[in-house]
Amino acid sequence: MPSNRVVKVRSTGDSVTAQEMRDGIVAIQQEMKVSATFPDAVERAAAEAAANPRLPGLDRTDIELVTIDPESARDLDQAMHIERDGDGYVVHYAIADVAAFVTPGDPVDVEANRRGETLYGASSKIPLHPTVLSEGAASLLPDEVRPALLWTIQVDDTGEGVDVQVERALVKSRAKLSYEQVQADLDAGTASPVMELLKEVGELRLAREAARGGVSLPLPEQELVETGDGHWELEFRELLPAESWNAQISLLTGMAAAGLMVYARTGILRTLPPADPRDVQRLHRTARALGIEWPAEQLYPDFVRTLDPSKPTHAAMIVACTRLLRGAGYVTFNGELPAYSQHSGLASEYAHVTAPLRRLADRYAGEICLALCAGTEVPEWVITAMTELPDTMAGSSRRAHQYENAIVDLCEAELLHDRVGETFTAVVVDLEEKDHTKGDITIQDPAVEARVTGESDLPLGEEVSVELVSADPKTRKVQFRLA
Repeated sequence: MPSNRVVKVRSTGDSVTAQEMRDGIVAIQQEMKVSATFPDAVERAAAEAAANPRLPGLDRTDIELVTIDPESARDLDQAMHIERDGDGYVVHYAIADVAAFVTPGDPVDVEANRRGETLYGASSKIPLHPTVLSEGAASLLPDEVRPALLWTIQVDDTGEGVDVQVERALVKSRAKLSYEQVQADLDAGTASPVMELLKEVGELRLAREAARGGVSLPLPEQELVETGDGHWELEFRELLPAESWNAQISLLTGMAAAGLMVYARTGILRTLPPADPRDVQRLHRTARALGIEWPAEQLYPDFVRTLDPSKPTHAAMIVACTRLLRGAGYVTFNGELPAYSQHSGLASEYAHVTAPLRRLADRYAGEICLALCAGTEVPEWVITAMTELPDTMAGSSRRAHQYENAIVDLCEAELLHDRVGETFTAVVVDLEEKDHTKGDITIQDPAVEARVTGESDLPLGEEVSVELVSADPKTRKVQFRLA
């Protein structure tokens, strides 16, 4: 997904602290030189492209696809249909065809390569493409005929993908569903047959993931909620089961794409190296700080599956586990397989192909898979771009994490600014390599990580009392010291 952590802000909108939050987000965007607006030339090119898409000849508007997204989403990359096929299933997964609108080297393409991915944080969004495309002509909005990359995946009775085909086609989504709506219908027994099959296939895929030693983090939404009188509280919204099942369809497609590209020895893979043991040890200390039992002999994927995102401390632990996603990147290859091709978190080879409205690499990977399935040459513009694409995406990933971290820092400073001088119980989870009087702590309530300093070396892994010295929303700095 484009972002590891989802942070939202809920406020009355007219308080001093709410204005501080808005001003803080604007300041972050100005510091990072990112903007939700696009140059005039890009907007003009996008409007022209929206009016004149390159439409495929194949019409598959007969497939009764639906989208499942957050209620407010308009940039709809994916639409889905599932049906039974003997003992197995057929999954149809339509992905927005950005290349039907964007021409290599045109102003929209150049700007997308500069941005790399959509940035998210505190209900703000810096889009990859102008909204006339991403929330309009290219989005798989309901009751609109759209060009798409239509994936058809045969799935056996164990949930394993056994055959895949992708082709350009016209599609039409029948409905825009929300996760809450889908979950409520499933819980009430009133869901459509397709949603019942989503649950069935999703649970099979989760079981296969566990069997191969992979894990998908059930990342909760973190929401900073204004309670009045300038006070904020941190709340977590747990991931609904329907969100996990829906994510498994995207992962199924990404693994099918990786299989195509590895077999052909041409492609773009999403990779993640094995976790650094020091990071795993830090997570053990974080679990202790949050009062969560993690037996020493229990492997990380099995531990994550024991967490209950409905519990605030468990939700905070899941967010802390994103540390093990550090080092994720892209590798391109054409003729020889890369030295390392695995995504260690998924325990599988994997490719990003399902979010081209929000992530640049997906457009290129989708074109490769189209060519491989059609038995044609991969377009030269894709081959040419593959040389620089990993660096482009690495740069955009750094920018996304910088933006996300700045937003988190702002939210935590707002959360704590009226508690300066208070004492908290915490656990020291990490030390600076060259100065052990400085390090990181995890506090149970509110569930945050922060910097701490002491007069002498900090006791790594031990419980300590700390005093909040400062929490300044303007500088986005929070500082504790040993009490």
